[in-house]
Amino acid sequence: MDVGADEFEQSLPLLQELVLGADFVGLDIEFTGLRSNLSRPQQISLFDLPSEWYLKTRHSVQQFTICQIGLSVFSSIEGESNKYVAHSCNFFLFPTTFGILDSEFSFQASSVQFLNQYGFDYNKFLKNGIPYMNEEQEKKIKHNILTGNWRVRSSLDKDQIKVVIDEVTRWLDLAEEGDWMTLPGIAGFQAFEVQLVLRQALPDIWTVLRDQGIIVKKVSKQHRWYLENTSCDRESCWKEKILLSARGFSVFFQMLVKAQKPLVGHNMMMDLLHLHEKFFRPLPESYDQFKLNIHNLFPILIDTKNVTKDIWKVMNGTALEGWASVLKAPRWLLLCS
Repeated sequence: MDVGADEFEQSLPLLQELVLGADFVGLDIEFTGLRSNLSRPQQISLFDLPSEWYLKTRHSVQQFTICQIGLSVFSSIEGESNKYVAHSCNFFLFPTTFGILDSEFSFQASSVQFLNQYGFDYNKFLKNGIPYMNEEQEKKIKHNILTGNWRVRSSLDKDQIKVVIDEVTRWLDLAEEGDWMTLPGIAGFQAFEVQLVLRQALPDIWTVLRDQGIIVKKVSKQHRWYLENTSCDRESCWKEKILLSARGFSVFFQMLVKAQKPLVGHNMMMDLLHLHEKFFRPLPESYDQFKLNIHNLFPILIDTKNVTKDIWKVMNGTALEGWASVLKAPRWLLLCS
């Protein structure tokens, strides 16, 4: 199942239920690039110590971003030995662009070529990617939202909001108290942002978010004061909703962390670096600190590439694709039965 920004919030309760009932979780991440073209002294070497490899790779993790996370949640079948039900999702992600947050990231030609080879859908990534942020970014945006110091940053958002304000202002000139209009096509946390801007700019309107869009209603100043102080849709509640929507996939990441389920991946060191950087905190300079942090987040990590090293002669290497083909072969199934 593919999950983008449009479906994500509605999927959260089910995802939480699946994770809490899981025996283990499988993870695979796709990136816009793997390693930046560093100068020769900074290039990866077979002779690097783990701490040296980490410092060199840390720069690349900061330069590229996650475009897709594949997640499979495995739950054992009651009464059946070594049999599991797997629920799989592909999450398309895109960095949060809100207020002061406006991330920069790079693409690497070889990574794009790899994604193309396997039919990656760039529209789902670029147009409907689930937003996310790490804890440091969340603190900044939370402070700005709750103190009222947030601002629209991108020129595109500014232009869109100006058009919306102009449209509503023209409508207000002709509208009677109690009349309403609909602003369609505005969804997600941007809908909350537009409503906050409208409420701040126009004292004689009230807004409500509905499935069909934002409903703008002309009200008296007295009625507006009443709604601001009694409505469950008042501004203080809104700001929390905005923050929740802007956090996006980071909400689910925290669910995974709290569930403390075994996390399984293949050659997953790069995955772990990105999980730390994108959803937890910026990668520390110390490799030892990174290890401490990641094991606090996920106490049980199983890398199947390390597992295959014990039987690599049978598997003819440790590449995931080759390993899968060997395990499907009748001879291997017979040996394992």
